[in-house]
Amino acid sequence: MRITTISTEGLGDRSYVVDDGQVAVVVDPQRDVDRVLATLADLDVRLVAVLETHIHNDYVSGGLALARMTGARYLVNGDDPVTFDREPIADGGVVAVGDLAVRAVSSPGHTHTHLSYVVAHAGDEAVCTGGSMLYGTVGRTDLLGPAHTDALSRAQHSSVRGLAGSLDGTTAVYPTHGFGSFCASAGGGDRDAGTIADERRENIACTTDDEDAFVETLLAGLTAHPPYYAHMGPLNLAGPQAPDLSPPQTCDLAEVLARIDRGDWVLDVRDRRAFAAAHVAGSISAEASGSMATYVGWAIPWGTPITLLADTAEQIATAQRELVRIGLDRPLGMAVGVPDALGPEAPVTTYRVASFSDVPAADDVLVVDVRRPDEWAQGHLEGAVHLPLERIAAEAHHLPDDRELWVHCQSGYRSSIGASLMARAGKDVVLIDDDWDSGAPRAPRPVVTPDS
Repeated sequence: MRITTISTEGLGDRSYVVDDGQVAVVVDPQRDVDRVLATLADLDVRLVAVLETHIHNDYVSGGLALARMTGARYLVNGDDPVTFDREPIADGGVVAVGDLAVRAVSSPGHTHTHLSYVVAHAGDEAVCTGGSMLYGTVGRTDLLGPAHTDALSRAQHSSVRGLAGSLDGTTAVYPTHGFGSFCASAGGGDRDAGTIADERRENIACTTDDEDAFVETLLAGLTAHPPYYAHMGPLNLAGPQAPDLSPPQTCDLAEVLARIDRGDWVLDVRDRRAFAAAHVAGSISAEASGSMATYVGWAIPWGTPITLLADTAEQIATAQRELVRIGLDRPLGMAVGVPDALGPEAPVTTYRVASFSDVPAADDVLVVDVRRPDEWAQGHLEGAVHLPLERIAAEAHHLPDDRELWVHCQSGYRSSIGASLMARAGKDVVLIDDDWDSGAPRAPRPVVTPDS
């Protein structure tokens, strides 16, 4: 048995191709299934079945599209109220795929209908655990709303302990979430591989015998999650089609400016420092990197039309791939080679980039912290105001006009989006492109912590 991992680092997720040398199953494929098809071709195996562990809340699944492209069976829990044809599977169901035997195990907690899949071959065994058992921790249990959280948390405790107790210690564990995903709860270690024996020793559900104590610890460690998560479940229940990654239509300066004027999001996907040095007034910085899908999804009002600006066609393609993973399909248009390509009439503007050590000690400037509430609570600069990323688009106009705004996050990516949104609202901004952990102690202002 061979297991090949396809990582989506920006979302903190993994998909898996499991094969016996001839035929394969794929577990939890991402939307851009061309990566899966390329992996199958490289392995020279035929896809027989696609398996979903659950209806995902952090990305749009590629499962239905992949199954239709390849003729593979598409197995989804029979209790999930999907609106498309699939092969229902339930706890205890076994699927034969060549020499592989795949057994579904009910493991509710991350969702009510969550399944894990135990794959056996010639005495070897592995389990694909989706959002149930993660390395050292578990999938978060609050994504379906407060009315479900307590019951799901208790189910998660039981499910993970059940997996740990029923499988051999040598069984390899392959979770979908947990590599920076906001679908993971707090408390996991730094491992990116492990076995059931490892989880018996280290997983929070296995080391906390008391269910009430587990629930209390689990819920206390949950942080904010991206607002776009609310849209993923309905999209996945409806049956997402394959994404169209062909280049958008090219647009000219007049079109770009008209879209900015009507409130569209014109995303400049170049490096954030290049954006700061020169960009079209009213455009928004969203560097085409691994963080793009999560943080654009965090910040954008859902359904807002998007236009992409870039240095190169490759940056456009990267941005499109990031965005379709969370259901932001088909940009209205693009322009390459900005801002110069838009012509000398383009309203080009700029703002400064600084580090934490440059922050003035005096209060004649305002520091704006765009991190999550839990990050702010752990420590923030004295005199700063807190405006989390998801609130900036709606509330930036409330910030003062008579003070320079020094904008920061944990590493610089979120603050680049935030600073550009504040600049779009007419504010005078400085982007702090610096690492909080190493940079904040050097700031002329003290860091306020719960103990200070």
